[in-house]
Amino acid sequence: MTPCSRRCPGCETGDCRFWGFRLHRGRSAGHNRGVPPLTNIVHLDADAFFVSCEQARDPSLRGLKCAVGGTTRGIISSASYEARAAGVYTPMPTAKALHVCPDLVMIPHTPGLYGRVSQRMFDLCETVTPYVERRSIDEGYLDGGPCGFRSQGELESRIRALDAAITAELGIAVSWGLATNKLVSGIASKLRKPRAFVVVGPGEEAQFLAPLKVGKLPGIGAKTEPLLAAAGLATVRDLLSAPEPLLRRFFGDGYRELLAMARGEDDSPVETLAWEAKSYSQQETFARDVADFSEIEQVAKRMIDELVPKLREDGKCARTFTLKIRYPGMEDVSAGQSLPVASDLETDFYPLVAPLLRSAWQRRRPLRLVCVRLSSVEAPARQLELFGAVENEKRHKLAAAVDALKRAKGGAVVTRGHQLRD
Repeated sequence: MTPCSRRCPGCETGDCRFWGFRLHRGRSAGHNRGVPPLTNIVHLDADAFFVSCEQARDPSLRGLKCAVGGTTRGIISSASYEARAAGVYTPMPTAKALHVCPDLVMIPHTPGLYGRVSQRMFDLCETVTPYVERRSIDEGYLDGGPCGFRSQGELESRIRALDAAITAELGIAVSWGLATNKLVSGIASKLRKPRAFVVVGPGEEAQFLAPLKVGKLPGIGAKTEPLLAAAGLATVRDLLSAPEPLLRRFFGDGYRELLAMARGEDDSPVETLAWEAKSYSQQETFARDVADFSEIEQVAKRMIDELVPKLREDGKCARTFTLKIRYPGMEDVSAGQSLPVASDLETDFYPLVAPLLRSAWQRRRPLRLVCVRLSSVEAPARQLELFGAVENEKRHKLAAAVDALKRAKGGAVVTRGHQLRD
């Protein structure tokens, strides 16, 4: 007999319930078909993540109606639950949010903060189980099945301890859903936010879902839900009892998959492959429309200064640089260019800004927004020309030194020339 292929903590202690079975992409229920499914799949969803990170950094913001986003224009990226109670939601335009909630405290994005908190949150999750799927910066799945927990209560106890550790170290709140599969655990965690802790036992999936609005099921959006309700399909229970012709009218041949979801059936695996960014982007909505070319160029270069260190931190390089502008009438224009070799140095992207801005901004009307994006992300490949190798090595050493200073001081400690204005 051989241990499961990922050598989980249970294998090390001899407690692995799946000794002798190959691990299938982190999904515990498929290891041993003779073992009844257990409530081993956990979904975590950080509550008002960006705002929660800012409140942890500045506790004076706790309890206030506050939101992260553009300070005067742009959209709301995250709103506290106090602000949500006052009618603020994501992605509401900032101007509208300030209208419906005049005492709303607007918080600008803090570069790098949310990524660092997210990384540490998932690192703490991996102290419970190595089978962690990072769905996004603020939510993911854990599979406790292969890790030798002797009872359902033991797993619940470990997750509660994990929740306490995240709150104590990071100062953020997280909601949890525990179930036999990803579908039900994902719905459960979002049902009673904030600080939800919902457990759906084996065999209780259909009963748990039945009274919920149909919009809780994946794939049924805000436009479809009222149409279904008008046809008498307001709840999940209504879907299960509906005649086939009615379901076909709305969902076609996909109605069978919908009914499986309504019964709480899901065999999708917890993907333990590392979550990686496919691109790095940042945008800025100006407080006033801007017509100054040099000011737009400066803003774009400042974004490069904030994005490229994230590339280096992730051990990646990017080949393609795209610049997007937006006119006051919400018309977007983009221009992009790829480097001959992917890079993780700011100085390789600076020369692209001015020509791409001229290409995109041919009608010199004032601009509302500018955005930069680094894509075609890949692993570093230092295949340099012989005579450029020494110079590039110097630039990488300088970049590493600046990154180390930023980490040590907790923010920007070096100001580049293009960041200065008369």
